[in-house]
Amino acid sequence: MKHKAMSAAIVAGAVATAVAGLSATAPAHAQAKEKCYGVSLKGQNDCKAGAGTTCAGTSTVDYQGNAWTLVPKGTCVSMELPDNRKGSLTELDRDLPEA
Repeated sequence: MKHKAMSAAIVAGAVATAVAGLSATAPAHAQAKEKCYGVSLKGQNDCKAGAGTTCAGTSTVDYQGNAWTLVPKGTCVSMELPDNRKGSLTELDRDLPEA
């Protein structure tokens, strides 16, 4: 009888661990992101902002074309920005800081 109780406790523990792991994982659609160039404001890019910068928060111009921000997948190129700017999935040659 002791063996059955021990097995039941092990199974219950395994199930609890599995359920806890599922609740800690975000839904797949919430995780789908893409790099979008030319949409971040000065100092608010997620990483690499072209020559002269290193990583997050280092863009020096609003909508800097070579700085990217993570956005929900599928929204980058449809974002409406001032002066008819659009986001891009690749680096842009516009709105670059002066050398």
